[in-house]
Amino acid sequence: MKKIFGSTTGLSAHQIKALENLYLFNTTPEDLISRDQLDALIAVSTDIRRQVGVLIARNGKTVHVIAGEPHRIVIPDTPDFRTLPGRLKGLRCIHTHLNETDLTRDDLTDLALLRLDFMAAVSIFTPKGIGKTDQNRTPPITIYSSHILPGDGDEPCAPMAPLSKDDLNIGCLERILAIEDELARQDASYTVETGEEKALLINIFTDQVKDAVASLDELKELCRSSNIKVLDTALQRRKKIDPKFVVGRGKLADLVIRALQKHATMLVFDRELNPSQIRSITDFVEMKVIDRTQLILDIFARRAKSREGKLQVELAQMKYLLPRLATKNTAMSRLTGGIGGRGPGETKLEINRRRVRDRITRLSKDISKIRKQRSQQRSQRNRRGIPVISIVGYTNAGKSTLLNTLTKSEIIAENRLFATLDPSSRRLRFPKDLEVIITDTVGFIQDLPEELMEAFHATLEELEDADILLHVVDISNPRYEQQMGSVERILKELGLEKTPVLYVFNKQDKIALADFDNPWLLNQGSLVSATRPETLKPLVSRLESMIRQQTG
Repeated sequence: MKKIFGSTTGLSAHQIKALENLYLFNTTPEDLISRDQLDALIAVSTDIRRQVGVLIARNGKTVHVIAGEPHRIVIPDTPDFRTLPGRLKGLRCIHTHLNETDLTRDDLTDLALLRLDFMAAVSIFTPKGIGKTDQNRTPPITIYSSHILPGDGDEPCAPMAPLSKDDLNIGCLERILAIEDELARQDASYTVETGEEKALLINIFTDQVKDAVASLDELKELCRSSNIKVLDTALQRRKKIDPKFVVGRGKLADLVIRALQKHATMLVFDRELNPSQIRSITDFVEMKVIDRTQLILDIFARRAKSREGKLQVELAQMKYLLPRLATKNTAMSRLTGGIGGRGPGETKLEINRRRVRDRITRLSKDISKIRKQRSQQRSQRNRRGIPVISIVGYTNAGKSTLLNTLTKSEIIAENRLFATLDPSSRRLRFPKDLEVIITDTVGFIQDLPEELMEAFHATLEELEDADILLHVVDISNPRYEQQMGSVERILKELGLEKTPVLYVFNKQDKIALADFDNPWLLNQGSLVSATRPETLKPLVSRLESMIRQQTG
């Protein structure tokens, strides 16, 4: 007995048996469907007054029989038939239409999204006055079919000429292989470079388009830091976010088709997706789907070098993953492994909630030990009376470069978001024999995931003992005011709003100061170019003055 997908509620045992018998037919490689199976398909659909469909593999065997509703069928998940670059799914769908004539939008969407070999609809009409047994007056059967259209055009599918029962030999396998040859030729440049994914970025906004564009630009930089090539972006304004598909089911289908046409391997949402949205979207889409939080977690996993950093990243990943675990969920294959599940936090598909909770408990204990060690180190430092200066700021503002130039160090500094993850401390001696400890910290970012804030609390506690915070601002970035605001909000959340702050306006060499939009702001701190030591003298002087005032 074979499984019938869809709903069999209300069907008699005889009708269910007729559906099961659809598995018994085989189709030759040249035919779209065998004549006998087509007749059986029409008969059972006419009898139950519902759409009925079959999924046929290239070897001619029927792998799924679907009992639909009067106006649609729902194609089930087919884990044994996954699409590959330059290849189709290896399945064709033939189903009945009780009223429609041509393929519907849903049919064409399923064809494009699932990368089916063919989609075909058998049009069945029963005009008034014609009984089921009145074969002489039954109109001829028409079959409407379509296949994927290789290329980057606006239309992803190519309709074929309508077929009759006598036209089933269409050279089916030959057509499929020809389409795949063309796909493979066009996808020659598609082959993913080592460690590189290709993405379509999606931002959904309800407020100002300016903020949405800025956030999407930042998402591009995050992708660059994670070796993801951005192929295209999509902005959508909505009155409210769709609770299930974020952008709505129809729009999501359009975006996935666009992504497939551009040979993207993943969708990246510029927001955090809740567990329900992750499940709905990944059940609907046969490609990798990640959100902003996963992307940031992936970058942190790449950057973590110390044991402490690795523990903190893994804890953040586990806390993100826990509510998204499900006993049967296609999202799991995209949540674990690769982007969003890399490094110390990588897990296997069969992971379960209990194991994750146990791991979170162990990680939390290990990090608590680290917090005690840090507390002891800070106590020793405080007893020696050495002032502490902590460098804070938005990611990629130039914090590590500033520390290197001030202390003549060689801490890794790259033009990438979150190039620095593990904190670094160095001694700095002022000209008048005043010595301080200066510390570089992880960069901040807007909408910093809560899981990371919690996991990195041990590191951020270093800021609590700072005598002065050096807030580094990249004034060459057009979003510098927004970035300043994000950093100040995080500092407030950490309870550091009363710690003295000295603004360091970095990268002055990249702007025309005479044309700067807020000259008043520049007078509230020190202008520098962190790569040029000669520009740091006024900063050093102001720092020394502030330290002497605090130490008396």
